[in-house]
Amino acid sequence: MEATTMTTHTHSAPSLQPSVQHSLQPQAISLLRVALGVMALAHGLLKVFVFTLPGTVGYFESLGLPGFLAYLTIAAEVGGGAALILGVYTRWVSLALVPVLLGAAWVHLGNGWMFSNAGGGWEFPVFWTLALIVQAGLGSGRWVLSKPIRLTLKLSPNPIASACLPPALAMLLRRLTHVT
Repeated sequence: MEATTMTTHTHSAPSLQPSVQHSLQPQAISLLRVALGVMALAHGLLKVFVFTLPGTVGYFESLGLPGFLAYLTIAAEVGGGAALILGVYTRWVSLALVPVLLGAAWVHLGNGWMFSNAGGGWEFPVFWTLALIVQAGLGSGRWVLSKPIRLTLKLSPNPIASACLPPALAMLLRRLTHVT
């Protein structure tokens, strides 16, 4: 590394910046983003396919939380994880996932600090929260989906039919995931 001189107002200070402006910083930022996305996606899919939707809802309710928060958490983890992997709205998605991780830290608070404790401690959720805040500050990095894919859903011009669509989809989802 070649030392250069950087002039500030009236003082000169040596700079340790390399003479060639080349850095792996954009790739490192991308690596962090993808790792955070994979972790969020994996935790969301775990709640769907291993714990099941009814099981996750039941767990949330056993904690005294409303069951619908399970669906919001899963949507945030799956959707947010996919968005981070692709580099879509990285700053906003990172910040949107922070409350999910703070909730996870709250759930594990009584288990102590170490995540290896019985029931898992709050060490990992807090670290993950801080990593998401750092990602929000850093942005997307190098490898991103430059233009988000825009999907449009054409709803019926009939307002009653349009209003019934979300509940109908929710009922179908419950029916498909119901464990007998």
